[in-house]
Amino acid sequence: MTASDADRRALEQAAHWFAVLNDERVSASDRAGWQRWLQAQPAHRRAWDCIDAVGQRLGALREDQPERAARTLETVRGQRLSRRQALKSLAVLAAGGTLGWAAWRTTPLPRLAGRWQADYRTAVGEVKSLRLADGTRLWLGTDSALNVDYRADARQLTLVAGEVLVSSGHDVQRRPLRVATRDGEVEALGTRFTVRRTGDDTALAVSEGAVRVAPAGNAERVRVPAGSRTRFSATTVAPLEATDPAGEAWTQGLLLADDWSLGALVAELGRYRHGHLGVEPEVAGLRVMGAYPLGDTDRALAMLERALPVRVRRILPWWVTVSGQ
Repeated sequence: MTASDADRRALEQAAHWFAVLNDERVSASDRAGWQRWLQAQPAHRRAWDCIDAVGQRLGALREDQPERAARTLETVRGQRLSRRQALKSLAVLAAGGTLGWAAWRTTPLPRLAGRWQADYRTAVGEVKSLRLADGTRLWLGTDSALNVDYRADARQLTLVAGEVLVSSGHDVQRRPLRVATRDGEVEALGTRFTVRRTGDDTALAVSEGAVRVAPAGNAERVRVPAGSRTRFSATTVAPLEATDPAGEAWTQGLLLADDWSLGALVAELGRYRHGHLGVEPEVAGLRVMGAYPLGDTDRALAMLERALPVRVRRILPWWVTVSGQ
């Protein structure tokens, strides 16, 4: 069994115990069994902490939307009738794979603090348009954070998190315009471009002009012309590829998919909503085309149900997975 398999198994077991302990018929024997399981392995404690976070959110939901919370809890309690059913239903917490699980079992406090202190930031699902003093236009994507530092010798933007589209303005002082991430920086050469931080590197797409990429730990400099995109880490720059013509549609609240995999589309929609949104492996490879509203991801999911042989399973309000019919 691989580490990810073990993690998923622990999370499935935690989901089962969550259903048991929230059942009105829970007994002292049940609670003792849960305690034995909890203390058996460190992985069990990590998995339970993840499930416990769901429980806390449910408590908050009870105060704001008591009827909805009651229906949610009743769904979970109902799975007590069959352990297999409980595992099948609440195992959706792990259905998104290791990335979804890892996102819940870590607490990125330094990263969150950096976002909170940024000059400009957006909430999940929000896109913000900005204009700087020199006329530079910025579109800050979902769950993003950016610092702006216009100095005598340079116009410096630092992307702390998320994504930004930059349309550079004319600076009378002729100061270079740079966007920095943890992986390095890009310098605009009279241009329009998008920079996006990912888990492993930084993605860059240039629609007008050109950009010079400078990885943080490498003296290499790579010029990226209009119509090209690449990814770079602190040490390397990937080969150039053609940009997606619809790559800027998110600034208008749309996700335009042209022969995307369902897995890729669901991952992108997940950036625009709170909670977990996953897709089961057996349908992740289905091909998708169409325009999907980023401001209403539930409607986008309904569109997928109508267009593909899939169904959207909402086990909890913040845990959703797309599966086969």
